[in-house]
Amino acid sequence: MSGASASGRLRRAIVLWGGALLVTVIMTWPLASDPAHLGRTQNSGDARFAVWNVAWVAHILTTSPRDLYDANMFFPHRDALAYSEANIGAGALGIPGWLATGNALAAHNTVLLFAFTSSVVCTWLLARRLTGDPGAAATAAVIYAFCPYVFTHTAHIQLLMIGGIPLCLLALHRLVERPSPVRGVALGLALAIQALCCAYYGISAGLTVGYATLFFAASRRLWKVGGFWMAIALGALVSVAVVAPFFVPYLSVQEMGFSRSLNDAQQWSAYWRSYLASGAHAHAWLLPIIKDWNQAALFPGFLAIALGAAGAWTVGRYGESHDRETVLLYGSIAVLTLWATLGPRAGLYTLFYKTIPVFSMLRAPERMGVVVTLGLAILAAFAVRALGDRFPLRRHLIAAGCCVLALIELNDLPFDWRPADPIPAGYRVLAQLPRGSVVEFPFFDRRIDFHLHTRYMLNSTVHWQPLVNGYSDHIPGDFRTVAPILATFPSRESFAAMRERRVRYITINRGRQGYGAEVAPDIDRRLQPYLEHLRALSDDRELAIYEIVSWPR
Repeated sequence: MSGASASGRLRRAIVLWGGALLVTVIMTWPLASDPAHLGRTQNSGDARFAVWNVAWVAHILTTSPRDLYDANMFFPHRDALAYSEANIGAGALGIPGWLATGNALAAHNTVLLFAFTSSVVCTWLLARRLTGDPGAAATAAVIYAFCPYVFTHTAHIQLLMIGGIPLCLLALHRLVERPSPVRGVALGLALAIQALCCAYYGISAGLTVGYATLFFAASRRLWKVGGFWMAIALGALVSVAVVAPFFVPYLSVQEMGFSRSLNDAQQWSAYWRSYLASGAHAHAWLLPIIKDWNQAALFPGFLAIALGAAGAWTVGRYGESHDRETVLLYGSIAVLTLWATLGPRAGLYTLFYKTIPVFSMLRAPERMGVVVTLGLAILAAFAVRALGDRFPLRRHLIAAGCCVLALIELNDLPFDWRPADPIPAGYRVLAQLPRGSVVEFPFFDRRIDFHLHTRYMLNSTVHWQPLVNGYSDHIPGDFRTVAPILATFPSRESFAAMRERRVRYITINRGRQGYGAEVAPDIDRRLQPYLEHLRALSDDRELAIYEIVSWPR
């Protein structure tokens, strides 16, 4: 019997994951048709950074894990990966794609598809446990996993990793039903996984689980149940123990002055109009009406709102006590989270900022808004279940219809994936050379152009030499100082700056993404007096690579 049971669970798991992947492929089409070449890298510096980030973590975890945070940017800075979200979880998930292809975009896109797929699976598991209805759970999974907010952040791989939040809540529900050390450890691991996949969502999950813990302690009178609190404490201890080693480098970054003020948070807070903004085709008519939504597209969809309201009303009026408890929990989670996303001007976020130290490293309260959608999705599942109970002979048809309606409403097909620029072949020459720091020219020195350094970072995935170039959330002060000097290349001042940073190689990009046909000849002319100090390694007229063999006096 145990073998047959295990076989049955395996088949159900295959069907669940296979179905979730199929829906993900459809909703993100045409990405799966060419994952090694399609993406957002043509039109987004953040997207190029994300692709480089996933590839770096996958590469370094499989070659030299102890050097994880010494990313190949902003040389000679150490722990440069901590200047932004480290994306440890995404990088680890990208290892199979990286090892199989050596293609940074392919590794990134396998993680992207997994992020959507796992969000479907984890939400379905949570909603099924709460409602006992697989069909209703499917509607909740679609509403949450493919919400407009996620599609507006396809350039930010960490903001697609939303599956851990329902996974944490599922672990908490299991613990509440039967507290035990094993379930405490499971909760702690779920929280840690979410934190390593996205710090914002890790904090959101921690706050949500903390609130839900107090909620259950009150609703079920668990205040004096020692086993419950021991399991919760064990979960907290496990999560901190797993995450702490990865958090240490961020402490040194904070000492360098990297922190966020309440004014920063205000800039990236949601407006009430943000909850009417969406990039889905079915919602496009709303944007001209609301006009300004502070770039936070948090509209969960008409179906989610209608079903969520119906679920709350139905359970509140006719539901059993445990269902009313669940609806009250997720309804209050949605309301409190919405309040927090409004930022400092609404008050609750200010309280978090002043009482929870890690909030000083965050700047975007609106990113917690995905939890509002999760709350609505769970309430919506109760509405779909109620419809199935009312028309039992059409239960499956109702559930399938709700799923299809949600997919139709939330779709943005075909999504704007574009072919990435190929990495110039000359960069592979750097991969064969002894290790040495590289400066790529042109060196972009205006703050508004710093994101263009991500082109060099993405190209570096074929050689992994350390770059003086770089881009991240935190831009080191000395980089800002030296950028205008290096931008004068070729000049004695630029060579002096490179000597100070122990630069060994330079590249000159003459193509349309570099100097361009009009400026490149002048750069070649001005370089002539310095050629005696350089050894040519490669030059295909698109990209020239030199080794510095001596320094101008």
